Amino acid sequence: MSAFPPGIERGFAAARQIADAVLLEGYVLYPYRASAAKNRLRWQFGVLVPPEYTAQGGEHSHQRTECVMEARAGDRLAVELRFLRVQRRTVEQATAVGGFEPVERLELADRVFTEWDEGVEERIELLFPVEELTGVGVERAFRLPGVGETELLRAHGTAVGRLVRRREQVDGLVRVTAEELPGRYRAQRLTVVVENVSAWMPPRRASREEALPRSLVSAHLLLGLEQGRFVSATDPPEWARAEVERCRSRHTWPVLAGPPGERGVVLSSPIILEDHPKVAPESLGTLYDATEIDEILALRTAALTEEEKREARGTDERAAAVIDLAESMPPEVLERLHGAIRGLRDLTGGAADGEQPWWDPGNDPAVDPERDRVQLGGHAVGAGSRVVLRPGRRRTDAQDLFLDGRTGVVEAVLHDVDGSVHLAVTVEDDPGADLWRAQGRFRYFQPDEVTPLDGDDVPEGS
Repeated sequence: MSAFPPGIERGFAAARQIADAVLLEGYVLYPYRASAAKNRLRWQFGVLVPPEYTAQGGEHSHQRTECVMEARAGDRLAVELRFLRVQRRTVEQATAVGGFEPVERLELADRVFTEWDEGVEERIELLFPVEELTGVGVERAFRLPGVGETELLRAHGTAVGRLVRRREQVDGLVRVTAEELPGRYRAQRLTVVVENVSAWMPPRRASREEALPRSLVSAHLLLGLEQGRFVSATDPPEWARAEVERCRSRHTWPVLAGPPGERGVVLSSPIILEDHPKVAPESLGTLYDATEIDEILALRTAALTEEEKREARGTDERAAAVIDLAESMPPEVLERLHGAIRGLRDLTGGAADGEQPWWDPGNDPAVDPERDRVQLGGHAVGAGSRVVLRPGRRRTDAQDLFLDGRTGVVEAVLHDVDGSVHLAVTVEDDPGADLWRAQGRFRYFQPDEVTPLDGDDVPEGS
């Protein structure tokens, strides 16, 4: 049961679907088996290690969130720190004399168990009157004690093995301060620092695997005001822009969370997000590898062999849920994942009422890629012009740099919506140039990245 006031809890509940995606991003990857190479190196986001390990591992022991808020008189701030705690699982097999001995692999009828690190969700919930946050602010320490447990595994009513789980002690600290900002608008700069203060002393050359059980993994924050509002860190109003730019978040990124238009909740994530992020409505469930590839993950998961599915089910309960989800997915749900377009629909949604897109280059008489010219050193360069390619080093890639000094033919002069000009070019001695031209595939350079060849410019008016 949450300790937060109902209004804040409603805002947090609306944001938790995205917060859960952050918490479990990359938790277990296709093919969802512990033996898969991509599941050997895990926990990539928001890992706060014990402070004594930072020099050895290069990871951080703290994260800092700064944002601007508009708290009202008598307001309260809710802080929910969410993270995973690594739970190390080993496997033991029953012996003939009634004991158990460690094994690397234990096979049951429906699943295969191996050693694995599970993630246990932890939450630290704090609620403060905003007036207590000024000056030195408030500081709250927390301790999660070490704990061990076992789970007996049976086959046909007989104990055949057990899973032994162990969580190490983790100590943390949350520090919250608020500073009144100058100006006629009542606003404050909020700072929330989360630290791993575990006293673990790593042995020399300790591995990351040794540090992880004592770390905060996928650590992120939900921040909520009971009455006030937060200011967007990416698109602030003009009055707050200078103060927002002075905010210094470290190892995390704060965004407005919940439905568009709501400003009562901030999600501070170790993954960069946009304001009001949301999970695609077509997503069928948590696949731990971003929702953009739900369709291919669902199809490939359903196509795993029965042996692979057994191992995935034994890897982790979350992996087992993915296998069950893929197997039970009806065709109409899979169809829903295929080819969904939202951005285009939003842009041209008024077309049915006779409205036109705000700019249609095909119908704009002011642009003509095949006849337009650009002046370069006294030459009118356009389609058909021969040029020497001089790609700029600050705005190109290695593939274009390989073309430095080569000659090419301009195929079109293209105008961007921001007024910039680009030249579509084919390389002269490229054996595939005719094919690229037929397919409309070109290389693109800005006018100052090419030099016209004397005598080969296209006269103006042609």
